[in-house]
This record gives sequence, C-alpha cells and structure tokens, in this order.
Amino acid sequence: MAGVETLEMVRARLFAGEIHLKQIVEQYLSIIREKNSTLNAFIEVFEEEALLKAQEIQQKIDLKTAGSLAGMVVGIKDNLCYQEHEVTASSAILKGYKAVYNSTVVDRLIQEDAIIIGRLNCDEFAMGASNETSVYGPVLNAANTLCVPGGSSGGSAVAVQAGMCSATLGSDTGGSVRQPAAFCGKWGFKPTYGRVSRYGLIAYASSFDQIGPITSSAEDMAILMDVISGPDAYDATLSLKHTPQFSSTLKQHRNSKRKYKIAVIRDCIEHPGLDPEIKQQTLDFMETLRQQSHTVEGVDFPLLDKLVPCYYVLTTAEASSNLSRYSGLLFGFRSPDASNLEETFKKSRSQGFGDEVKRRIMLGTFVLSSEHYDAYYTKAQKVRNLIQKETNHIFDSYDVILLPTTSTPAFKLGEKTKDPITMYLADLFTVHANLSGNPAISFPFGHHSNGLPFGMQLMAPMYKDEEMLSVALTFQQLSQSLM
Repeated sequence: MAGVETLEMVRARLFAGEIHLKQIVEQYLSIIREKNSTLNAFIEVFEEEALLKAQEIQQKIDLKTAGSLAGMVVGIKDNLCYQEHEVTASSAILKGYKAVYNSTVVDRLIQEDAIIIGRLNCDEFAMGASNETSVYGPVLNAANTLCVPGGSSGGSAVAVQAGMCSATLGSDTGGSVRQPAAFCGKWGFKPTYGRVSRYGLIAYASSFDQIGPITSSAEDMAILMDVISGPDAYDATLSLKHTPQFSSTLKQHRNSKRKYKIAVIRDCIEHPGLDPEIKQQTLDFMETLRQQSHTVEGVDFPLLDKLVPCYYVLTTAEASSNLSRYSGLLFGFRSPDASNLEETFKKSRSQGFGDEVKRRIMLGTFVLSSEHYDAYYTKAQKVRNLIQKETNHIFDSYDVILLPTTSTPAFKLGEKTKDPITMYLADLFTVHANLSGNPAISFPFGHHSNGLPFGMQLMAPMYKDEEMLSVALTFQQLSQSLM
C-alpha cells in the first residue's frame, strides 16, 4: 500500500546508520501513550524491556549480525505464552498467571530479533467477533471509536491500524484474524491448518485454531510467515510438508503475468445479509479481473447455510473440553468464597468465566452429552467432512476462491451483544476456511460510504499459502489502482 513503510525499508535505514532502533521503539511507545487509553488495544506494554532489547539488537545491527526481524516491533495477542509474562486470554480466570514457557511463535520472533512490545486485548478465550467480551473492556476501532474493531483479535488489528507497532500476531479460529483485519483496513492471514505451531497458544478449539499475522503490507506478512512457519517437535498436528519461503515467492511473482482461474461462491454474493455497497464493489472488481484476462466464474456451494451451525457445534464441543482444565485448583483464579472442593470448582468457574465463555461451554457440554452426541457432534463432523470435500472439488478447477471478508463494515459497539445468533453470523464468510483447513487471507480493499474500511478475502488449496499471498498482493494492487 502506498505510504506504508515496510520492514525492508526500516532495515535499510537501520543498517545505513540513519536511525537507531531505540528511536523506533520510543516512537511506538509515544503513540501507545497517546492512543491506547482511548482504543484499549494493549493490556500491558513491556516498555522498559523493549527499550533494553532495542539496545541489545542495535549492537547486532552495527555488527551486521542481526536476525531477519531486526527492526520489527511486534505485539502479541493475550493468548500466546511469553515466558515470565502474564497471559490471561482476556479472562478473569487467568488474571495474574505468568507463562512458564514461550510459545513456539514467540520463540521464533525472539530468535530473529523482533522486539515484543506488549500483549494485546482480545475477546475472552478468543470467543467473539467484536472484542467486547474481554474482561479488560472493549477495544475501539481507530477509524471510528463508536464501532467495534472485530474479534477476537481486535487488539491485534487496532494496534497496527493506529500505528502502535509494526505488526502483530493473533489467532484465527473462525475468522478472528481476518475479520478484524478487514474492519481495520489491514492484512490478515489464516495459514493452512498445521502450517504454524500452536504450541503455547491457549486453546479455544484445537482442530480450528491457527496463529496468523496482522500487518500493513504483504511484504511484512511474508517475512513473518517465513519465521513462524515450519516443523515443531512440540506440536504433533503440524504438517511435515516442505515449508515454503513466502518472501522469495512474493518477489518472484511481483511482475508475473499469470492469469488465474477464480471461483466466486454465488450464494455469498447473493446473500441477503451482504451490504449493498460491498456487493457492488465486489461485482465491479470481478469485472475488472475479467478485463485483465483472468477467468472469474460463479460456483455453487450448497453447504453455505451449514457452515455457521457446524462451526459452533464443533468449536463449542472442543471449547468445553479445553476449558475444563480451569478448575481453580492448579493455577489461575480460585474463588475466595469456596469452602469445599465442589464449591471451589463451581464458584471459581462461575466467577472466573464471562457470560459468552460460559454460554459456549454449556453448548459444548450439551452437544457432547450421551443423549445428544450423535444428533449434534457426530453429525457436525460428517458435515465438516462434506465441506472439506466440496471445497477440494472447487480447487480441482480453480486457483483461488474470492469473496468479501465480511458481509458488512464494522458495526456499532453494543449493536449485536444482546443477540448471540446475530453476532455468530458475523463469521459467515470466514468460518469456511477453518472448517476445511484451507489457507485464507484478507487484504485491504475499499471504504464504505460511512468511511469505514472493508476487506476482500482469498482462499486457496491446502499448503498453497505462499502462492495465495502473492495472488492477494496482485489483486490488492489492482484494486488500489482503480481507486
């Protein structure tokens, strides 16, 4: 995007001696002090630590031995473990808990000399589409503070949007990186399931969760994916396939003249909930792609109305299981009102979890109960299998699927909190990739007449992450040339 200073540009100035890394960190800290009290993106800022780290990495820069992320200042979502730092998943039940180890992605950031500047607000246990369920209060959209930033990685998106750090890491279970990235006008990436280690990520739904970056440019996205992708002995679900080089692929495709076969799911474009302006801009862009000699065709996806119900049956079941460990006995919050073991369980969980988390635990417990297991959980697994097969069938004939990231721009604070079903439908266009396991990306696309940004989304075949990013950059540059 025009005007965006990429990491490559920052590093050129650093290695030329034009600027000191400490100055960069101080600039971000100044912006955080100015804006965070309003936007509420950062829960905690590691100010002293970040400044000390800047001095240490600057010495490596001077010696020309610094890692590939030297010059990048990163915020991490409050569900990623960072040793000896508090991590709470924005929940009262984990307040005061300090991580005893680093998540794999945090380790890899540190090894490549990124500076971690703080931890970022999110929906409690990553359960939400608006960042309104956090125990620390809602995050506000920097484009309009009356609106939500999206969720659950709302703090991660706003921190980049407001210029409080270079990039952030979030987690995407049903769109929790892509949806807030779209609402905030940034890039958001959901890798192929098994591409990035989940070790050290506080789990919501283990077969859906993926860690992904939010950035201001495709170039910064690529270099972050280079660092965080790849094998990890601590995560048995990781793919053993060759790990691609995102940055080199992006450079190779920069001047590519390749023409793509693009599928557009008809029911998404014709969905009654799709904002008319987003629909029209999507249709206009489809026509522009055709004029550029790309093949753009409508396809049927008969399971569209099954996506959200299937997603919530399976994710609540997994959440019910994952969150059973928060008992008030071993770590985290323990109710001071309990007088015996049973009360410790009941009161710690009742007082420690917020309403949305309790709602999803109860839903998950219900669908896993012996009376309803086959009717809900087993059937949802069968539907998920069909979704994967239908998606693969599309990719037998097409390179990518194109669709809006969200059906609307960012909505007003409080607009959907009283109706959980309406809130859940905010994930309509993003849960598909998590159910099927495919990579998906949201790139900045346009602005609504109300001034708010929105994104366009690509899905790609499994393990074609790096090619998808390259196509997204091509399409994003084309869309910007039309503005």
